[in-house]
Amino acid sequence: MNRANTIDETSIGDAWIAVARLIMDSGVASTYDGLAMREVLMTTLVVGSPETTDDIVERFADPERLAWMRANFVDFSEVHELDDADSYATRLRNYAGTGRDQLRWVSERLRDDPLSRSATITTFQPLSDTSYIPCVSLLDFYLYDDALRLVVYAHSIDFGSKGYANLLELAVIQHKIASELDRSVGTLTMIVKSAHVYDSDVAYMTSVLANVTN
Repeated sequence: MNRANTIDETSIGDAWIAVARLIMDSGVASTYDGLAMREVLMTTLVVGSPETTDDIVERFADPERLAWMRANFVDFSEVHELDDADSYATRLRNYAGTGRDQLRWVSERLRDDPLSRSATITTFQPLSDTSYIPCVSLLDFYLYDDALRLVVYAHSIDFGSKGYANLLELAVIQHKIASELDRSVGTLTMIVKSAHVYDSDVAYMTSVLANVTN
């Protein structure tokens, strides 16, 4: 029986390194879309102080991959690398092309009812998402101890090349909504069914883990 793993760190960079180390040390060989990888099933990352920039990420991450993820969250163009699927920007701010801004809705819902436990939105568009299913599919916001907390569910996250960028972009959203509500930023929790590193990134991650404390 698979046991869930919990990683509790202060920063996004520390959480990335911890989950990457877990995958590299304990990951089981598998494939994703035909590509060889090693994965750990059912991992929860809790970031105590999620910031929109991170020293570890800036030091070790691939700038092109960071830029690609940033574009995915801010550019409404279709994403060519994902079979021309809608970007996260579209999914969050123009859901299914309906003009529905889900992030604005979250702010309004929590402003109207700070105790709401259903300020929950999705990036999944079942009528059009057939070949591509967004990795991050659910964002659940709530206020606790006067801080905005965010819980995210992801079916799969590639922590060799993009997971750190996902976390940073989610932190940007969390900070924006917290600012609109005039609240502080609380924990960012990511529940990941498949946390993995592709074999093509093993050498890169091995180097990062060897040098991160230097």
